[in-house]
Parts: sequence; C-alpha cells; structure tokens
Amino acid sequence: MVTAIRIERTGGPEVLDVADVDIAEPGPGEVLVDVAAAGVNYIDTYQRSGIYPVPLPYTPGLEGAGRVAAVGSGVTDIAVGDRVAWQGSPGAYAARALVPADVAVRIPEGVADETAAAVMLQGITAHYLTSSTHAVREGETVLVHAAAGGVGLLLTQLAKARGARVIGTVSTPEKERLARETGADEVIRYTEQDFVEAVRELTHGQGVDVVYDGVGASTYEGSLTCLRPRGLLALFGASSGPVPPIDPQRLNRGGSLFLTRPTSGDYTRTRQELQWRVGELFDGLAKGTLTVRIGGRYALSDARKAHEDLEGRRTTGKVLLLP
Repeated sequence: MVTAIRIERTGGPEVLDVADVDIAEPGPGEVLVDVAAAGVNYIDTYQRSGIYPVPLPYTPGLEGAGRVAAVGSGVTDIAVGDRVAWQGSPGAYAARALVPADVAVRIPEGVADETAAAVMLQGITAHYLTSSTHAVREGETVLVHAAAGGVGLLLTQLAKARGARVIGTVSTPEKERLARETGADEVIRYTEQDFVEAVRELTHGQGVDVVYDGVGASTYEGSLTCLRPRGLLALFGASSGPVPPIDPQRLNRGGSLFLTRPTSGDYTRTRQELQWRVGELFDGLAKGTLTVRIGGRYALSDARKAHEDLEGRRTTGKVLLLP
C-alpha cells in the first residue's frame, strides 16, 4: 500500500482525497518509481473538474521525478536506482508511481529531482511552442500571456534565447517583477490597462508575430487582435475557461491569421523527439542558461490547497507536491 491522492468523482478541489492504495509490480515496459516530487498543472484541474473526462476513480498527476525502485521485463535503458523524470503518464500524486519506460528519461547530474519534475510538462510545452509550433526567429516579437506562470517564465527565456522581443502580460506588480527578471522586454498589467491597446502601442500598430496563450476564454479574442497579418495564435491552455467555437472568417478578417490548439503528445510522438526536447532543457538547466522558478511546494496531503492556489492565480512559477 502507498499513500496517494484519489478522485472518486469530478468536481472542485474538495474531491481530492488522501488514500492508501495498492500498487502493482511493474509490468513489461514499466518502471516503478519512488516519487520525490510531482508537478501540479492546469490540466490536472481540467481532469479533476470533468472538462477533460478520465475514467474514475484515478490518481491524478501527469509528471514527476524520483528514483527507480523496480523495472519490468523488456526495460533495458533504465535500471533500479536511476533518477528519472516523466510527463504524460497519470498517477504522479502518490508516494510511488508506475510509469511507462518509454516516457521516462534519466535525470543528469547537476539537475535536482524537484527541478526535473518542475520542467517536464511545462518545459516541453515551452520548447515545442518556441521551436516547432512557431519556430521563433531573431527579431520577431512575441506575446506571452501569464508571463509569470510556470510556462510563461520558460516561454520568455526560450523565446529570448532565439532572439525575440518578448511582451508579457501579468496581473500584479510582483508578477511583473518576475517576468522582467526572467527577460521580458515589456510587461503589461492587464488589470490596469487593455493589453490589446498596449500591444498596438508597443508594436506601432504592426502587431506581434505570435501569441502564446494558455489563458483561453478571457484572452483569445484580444490575442487574435494583437497579431500582425499572417500571425499565429498558439492556444495551448484554458485557465480562464474553454474557448467557444471560432468562425474561420474571423481569421480572414484579422489578416489571414493562423490558429492552432497544440498538445504535447503530438510533439513527443517518438522517444527520439522526447529525448531531444528534454535533453535541451536539462542541458540549459545544468549550464544555468535556463532557470525554473518553483513557486510553491506542498505536502501530498495538501493537494487540495495546491489546486485552490493554482486556480486562484495565487501562484507564480511551478507548483510541486512532495510525497
């Protein structure tokens, strides 16, 4: 038996219950991991609330890091005692987790377990957004919503490393400070000024090349308005709620705009691609050219509080659960 968070019914943070659960030995192609840290992400709240349906009951958490306790048959590149991190496999909100070996990557020396857990899902998201969804080029201008959040801080760093001018949106002076310290060239407090008007002023009416929008319902229309002709809106999340259906003519009127709703699974379709993205992230962390802000550490038993703070926008950077 291991301690885990279980969800028996969909709803608010109150449905996150602490329970003792049985966990099997690893089967073929699996590894059993003693979890050192589990990442908390908005997708966890979407699954918990039923926006993204998952079979019930279940243990949430799609990313984590820890040390391998056992390996199943057929696993050749991961051994007992290795430190590994993963994303895309449920069950991380627990003291132990079964993880498919093909989504687990070894953590190199110089990268701590908590840092590895903090960078997997959000780091891979920021990597594919800036290198593949829209390969940022030197001299471009990008708009990053929620620039002081976990993905936002990573997006800012990766876009700056590729030579872009970064405009970020935030809600508070503290979040503005964090965004600027991370490298944002301009920061708009959307609570005090209209971000569309501010972007138009900052770009002399030209608009930005790409908008990275993980907020959704409350920002997507303004995001489209901020784009230059043939610009791209990468809508990768919906922290303010899902976006309603969009008339394609809206893209036409905006200047032959592009709209995409990417997901990390389509950008890590092979183990080679996964290792490339994670390898570049870990390399940056080890060298100090990339930093991850861990804005909140919660005990596993405080998962409800972690979800409340995340959804209440009371967090910055990455939120972790520590079993």
